[in-house]
Amino acid sequence: MYTLPHALQNLVEEFRRLPGIGKKTAMRLALHVLHSSPEEATTFAEAILHVKENIHLCRNCFNFTEKEICSICEDRNRNQRQICVVEDASNIMMIEKTNEYHGLYHVLGGVISPLDGIGPEDLHIKELLERLENVEEVILALNSSTEGEATSIYLSRLMKPLGVKITRLARGIPLGSNLEFVDELTLGKALKSRKSF
Repeated sequence: MYTLPHALQNLVEEFRRLPGIGKKTAMRLALHVLHSSPEEATTFAEAILHVKENIHLCRNCFNFTEKEICSICEDRNRNQRQICVVEDASNIMMIEKTNEYHGLYHVLGGVISPLDGIGPEDLHIKELLERLENVEEVILALNSSTEGEATSIYLSRLMKPLGVKITRLARGIPLGSNLEFVDELTLGKALKSRKSF
C-alpha cells in the first residue's frame, strides 16, 4: 500500500486543521505548495509568520491591527457615539462590506457559553462598559444562536441602567428567499419584527 512521504503527509495534516478544509482540499493545497517554486513557497510561509508576528488586537475595540489602535478607532470621521458589538473581528469585515455602518465597534471575543466553559469574565464585557460614557447607541450584532441570544440579553441588562439606547440587528427572512424554505424560528422572528408598509 502506498503512503505519502512523511513531509507531504505532515503538510496535508496541517492544512486539514484549517476550518472548512477537508481531506481532498488539503491534498490539493499541499500539492500546490509542492509544485510551487521555492520562492513562492517561501513567500507563503513568510506571510503566515508575518501575520502571527505583527497582527494583534486593538487596545480599544479588540479588532485586528498592526498598530496599537486600529484604523476604525483612529478614524475621527466615524460616529463616535455609536458602538456595534460583535462576537469576532471577522464580523467587522462583513459589516464594513455593506458600507451602511459608520460608527465604532467592540469585539467581545466570543459569546457566553456555559457548556464550553465560557462565562462573562472570559469576554471583553468590562472593557465595553468602560467605553459607554459618551455613547448614545449600542448595536448588538451577535449571531442569532442560543449563546448569542443569551449574551445579548446579558449585555442589555448590564447597559440599560446606564441610559444607553440598545438596538440589535433585524432578524427575519433573507431577501429573495421562498417562504417554504424558511425555518419556523426565522419566520416567527420576521412576524414579530414586522414594520409598517
